[in-house]
Amino acid sequence: MKAEQGLRVGVVGCGYWGSKHVRTLLSLEAVSRVCVIDPSAERRSAVTRVYPRVDEYSTLSDALGQLDAVVIAVPPTLHAPLALEAIAHGVHVLVEKPLAPTVTECEAMVTAAEKQGVTLMVGHTFEYHSAVWELRSMVQRGDLGDLYYLDTARLNLGLYQRDVNVVFDLAPHDISILNYVLGSSPSMVECWGARNAHPRLEDVAQLRLYYDDPGVFANVHVSWLNPKKIRQVTMVGSNKMVVFDDLKAEQRVKVHDKGVTAMSDGADLTAVPMSYRHGDIVSPYLEMNEPLRVEDEHFMDCVQTGLRPLTDGESGLEVVRVLEAAQRAMSEGVAVRLPQCAGARTPVPSLAGSASDLLSGASHGEAAG
Repeated sequence: MKAEQGLRVGVVGCGYWGSKHVRTLLSLEAVSRVCVIDPSAERRSAVTRVYPRVDEYSTLSDALGQLDAVVIAVPPTLHAPLALEAIAHGVHVLVEKPLAPTVTECEAMVTAAEKQGVTLMVGHTFEYHSAVWELRSMVQRGDLGDLYYLDTARLNLGLYQRDVNVVFDLAPHDISILNYVLGSSPSMVECWGARNAHPRLEDVAQLRLYYDDPGVFANVHVSWLNPKKIRQVTMVGSNKMVVFDDLKAEQRVKVHDKGVTAMSDGADLTAVPMSYRHGDIVSPYLEMNEPLRVEDEHFMDCVQTGLRPLTDGESGLEVVRVLEAAQRAMSEGVAVRLPQCAGARTPVPSLAGSASDLLSGASHGEAAG
């Protein structure tokens, strides 16, 4: 039974992600009450029919006096004004990715949250995925040897968004994964994109991110115009290679004991002398979790304890810096350098250890989208 003095949480936006947050929040012991906030009575009804215990409001202003925390799951252009309104009332905020469309808005949100002493968290859901935790651990342990490069692909047919292009829609996931796995932010960004099916919105893009620490680059491919849905991260090192395929029902992470070593020049004038190693393929055990549930549970824990979130406002700001730089690189055809943060990004203490610490109480379920 939930404590009567549990947290009162509002979800702004009754779309795809908003309804998922309602479901997970209702299952958490720390939450005593959930309400939905959306100007559309039809969208609100679509949620309350499934979850009749949920209250409903048409505006955030009407609900704020009844809330301890709020999840904002609306189009990105509305993130900053809604988050700032909630923060001004002392309400803790979790914002879906990206934190906001511009660095200026993100900075305003981070500053306001610090001034009010409330939690500001961003929904970089893959940082709560046990497979991504395993990728980070492999890099930290040096399992792959010297990292050569990383490659991500997030492709599907649609859905075209009204207010952002494919870079701002899909790339935040991969940028947050890369920053988390590598423990740092890129120093330079290149980006190429094209507007194919829509005259105003880039629907296909390729980003290249350069990380000074650990001296590696990453390719990020995003598309709304691909016949097959693909969600993959590949890491290639001097000793081993690993592929994370989030669409697989099991064995999502596979470690390939493969490598290539240069040999001394031989007599063959048509081929570079290389030694190719083909070893075993191993799939490490991963604790099953639903990343969104782990994320929401972590948000509630931060609200109750004052703990700094793993995906705090600063990490959201870092990702939007990369997105803005990618947009400029794509528009101007130039490589864009980024300011470097002091020191590598590391998890908060409670999340830095075993994944099971964060998975306690988390249910088996679907992965992040």
